[in-house]
Amino acid sequence: MSLALLLMVIIESAAEKLCPLRASIDVLEGEYFFLCYFESMQGCFQKEAYTINWYKENAGKQQLIKETHRIVSQMNLLEFWPAELSDSGNYSVTHSKGKQIFTVQNWTLNVLERNKSSCFNKNHLTTEIKNAGVGHSLKCSDLSVNENDSIVWYKDCKNYENETERELDFKTLRVEHSGIYTCKILIHREGKIYYSTNTIKLVVKEDAPEAMTLEMVGRNEEIETETGKEEILNCTGLLANTMQEDASLYWLINQTFPKKCTGIPEKEPSICEEELKTLPLGNKVYVTRLLRIKNVRDEDMHHNFTCIFQMDEKPQIKIVKLKKGKTQDLPVHIFMTAMALAVLFPCVAVAAVFFCVVFRIDLVLFYRNICRRDDTAGDGKEYDAFVSYLKDCVSPTEEEREFALTILPMVLEENFGYKLCIFERDIAPGGVVDDIHSFIDKSRRLIIILSQNYVSDRAIYELESGLHKALVERKTKIILIEYMPISDYSLLPESLSLLPSKRVVKWKKDSSLPMNSRFWKKLRYLMPAKPTKINTKEHHNNLDVGSEGDKPQTEGCDFTAPV
Repeated sequence: MSLALLLMVIIESAAEKLCPLRASIDVLEGEYFFLCYFESMQGCFQKEAYTINWYKENAGKQQLIKETHRIVSQMNLLEFWPAELSDSGNYSVTHSKGKQIFTVQNWTLNVLERNKSSCFNKNHLTTEIKNAGVGHSLKCSDLSVNENDSIVWYKDCKNYENETERELDFKTLRVEHSGIYTCKILIHREGKIYYSTNTIKLVVKEDAPEAMTLEMVGRNEEIETETGKEEILNCTGLLANTMQEDASLYWLINQTFPKKCTGIPEKEPSICEEELKTLPLGNKVYVTRLLRIKNVRDEDMHHNFTCIFQMDEKPQIKIVKLKKGKTQDLPVHIFMTAMALAVLFPCVAVAAVFFCVVFRIDLVLFYRNICRRDDTAGDGKEYDAFVSYLKDCVSPTEEEREFALTILPMVLEENFGYKLCIFERDIAPGGVVDDIHSFIDKSRRLIIILSQNYVSDRAIYELESGLHKALVERKTKIILIEYMPISDYSLLPESLSLLPSKRVVKWKKDSSLPMNSRFWKKLRYLMPAKPTKINTKEHHNNLDVGSEGDKPQTEGCDFTAPV
């Protein structure tokens, strides 16, 4: 009896740490595997007696799973001894008490066919890319319930140095360490030996010194603007991993040096150069110098604004020119007409200015809708926005996950015609760092859902990547959604403070639910202009997020892709 109790405690402890929470799971045929859920997901059944039932979808209907010698349910686990190809399908687990039934979690299990000529399946591995000369460890994903289970490591399907530990340590990585590593866990049950495997593709790159490069959008860049507008030109250079004292970064205007911004009156229309700033992003260091044009004049359209980045007498040059741009959201002639009327009719002018300030967003959205303006045509982008949100550690109520995966796409995609890229929904399991880079590049905006828990590796990486695109390359504009108030900004990148406050949208729970609320209007205002066909039946209604209908309730964290 005590042995069974001990086994139950070990199983529960292992499940709490290793439960596969992503929606779609791949496993190889012939291997031991289990589905499980966190005990914290029991919700209102936590302190009461309840019945656990496991189901598998069959012909569109949920069919109760009957326990066999091969498929065994223990507490919050459903074990496969081993998994077979016929086990592929949709699974769910429920808690029930009387007539009350609560769906705890849903999975889609994909059992992959084993490659008879290899010890691994190329569709069932993760990739880790590292530089030579650093230490690193490969971790064997533990699907066993006994820490004493045997482990064998293989490299390219050959036994690797008789390693039997759960982590394979490399004190100093070398290029020859590259290869495909497979750890095999041997599990004993009722006199038989079962096993599970985990395969990692390790790519070790030669740690060559980084060449100094000038991080620019492109040479001979032309920026669309208009007279009377303020423009800030960004010149940025890469200084590898350390700041070089002999590096210089400066601007020239038609071969003359501009004035320094320090000491110039704020209201004086002039062109001045800001102080040099250092901007650390990830493991790289950039230097940035801004050229501030406080009031664009007609003659500025004929100037060459030259950025020079120089070190070791090898200058790199970028030339920026200004040109008159297309008509913006509020055309200049409309603004000038309104100002003329304001001089003749002061009272009307005051009311008009007040109206424009208060309802500026509404006016811009109305203008876009009437003129059918489209900023997305011909720009080569596939998505309107990439959504970055907390995936690795969510609250028990899972509000952020529901907001990112349900509420946000329901409004922006179904009602306003935008196309979002959500990592968990749109990117195949097993994605790597390059996936995040490529999908951010394909997006016109980067929506970051910030909360107190936004500190996971992948979330911070997506934030740093987006800041790099916005501040250095100027390719992608960022929209920050403050889903919950942030009390500690020290864990977030310092460069986040360089973003203007007008690109921050605050979620205010119930008051933000209606689709005609200020939250959704400001979010649409910050999104690219795009002609849409609005669902008039639901446009002024509150979002129905209180009940999911037939949609099962889910909770958990996403461990889909290694970063």
